[in-house]
Amino acid sequence: MLIFCAVLAIFVYGMIAAMLGTILPDLSDRFHLTPSQNGAIAFSQALGLMIASLAVGPLLDSEGDKIGLILGLACIALALFLLPRAGSFGRIVALLFLLGVGGGIVVTGANALVSGVSETHRASALNLVNLFFGLGGLLTPFISANLFQRKWNRLCYSVAVLTVATLAVQCFTQMPAPAAASGFVLSQVGPILGRPLLLMLGLFLFLYVSCEVGVWNWLPRHLIARGIPEARALNILSLGFALGLLIGRVGASRILIHVPAIEVTLAASIAMAVTTFLMLRTDKPAAAAALVFIAGLSMAPVFPTVLAITGTAFPHLTGTAIGFVITCGWAGLAVSSRLIGAIAGGDPLRLKKALLLIPAFAVMMVILNLGIWSTMK
Repeated sequence: MLIFCAVLAIFVYGMIAAMLGTILPDLSDRFHLTPSQNGAIAFSQALGLMIASLAVGPLLDSEGDKIGLILGLACIALALFLLPRAGSFGRIVALLFLLGVGGGIVVTGANALVSGVSETHRASALNLVNLFFGLGGLLTPFISANLFQRKWNRLCYSVAVLTVATLAVQCFTQMPAPAAASGFVLSQVGPILGRPLLLMLGLFLFLYVSCEVGVWNWLPRHLIARGIPEARALNILSLGFALGLLIGRVGASRILIHVPAIEVTLAASIAMAVTTFLMLRTDKPAAAAALVFIAGLSMAPVFPTVLAITGTAFPHLTGTAIGFVITCGWAGLAVSSRLIGAIAGGDPLRLKKALLLIPAFAVMMVILNLGIWSTMK
């Protein structure tokens, strides 16, 4: 039942993670928003994610994962119910910030819950649960396009109702007491956050999320610039990369039963470096689709497996440690696209060179993975 609660929460988070990209075109038309204002809206959500993920860790450790999940889902539901009634740009920014706060709390709380419940198969369980993030992310644009004909207010209300139902499940489910409740001292947080292993895990997730977001946001533009039709480029992203992530997490959940987590992240990092480099060099749609799919398979286990390593390495203040590492990942989300865009400028020919940042970051992940492995021995 605890795993089921985490699955529901991660599924809701997956749906809201895809929400902004789905509704932003209609929001822009309705309120006549400029590209700069669109960027401010996206940044407000990312800022909410980062602040909440970092701040909620001590709360989870002292009060338990249940209170975090309830608080996060309540923020999400409130933001989604109010968003269709927003009458100004400022209110939209505020509500997307609240949505980010709720999402940051939920993803940290759900992963901390699974980390504590499945200590013997932590990495396997986290990969399986995070599979539902991808399913939620795929479902939001599908519902919007096929059921609501892009009527974004109905989408907001529908996801809000699902969030409330998920909130009710969390309320009526008995969850373990916080492991650190009896001995949690705020002064312990500083030494935990200053440990080299945690800093390395945070940097590792920063590099990974930068790579993943780089593929999501820039791959179609790159493929189009290489002469691949737009529709084909988008299908390569959705049916190649997204499908690779989903299938990869199913496979990783079984592999991690027998293979140490640190070895899986090392193999994944090496595969990421090779496949992302090769996918940037091909002009053929079939080859691009195959390489992008393999890149998705390679990336699939990294995020949940790093959280599993964190939970194992920090059994006392697990929520604080996982929250810090996830916050570093969100920093990659905020930085990646801006960095690639700044390098590329407005020249499509320079985009290919800018995207070499992805395999370069993957190589850095390989080196950092070896450092983490050495530190854990």
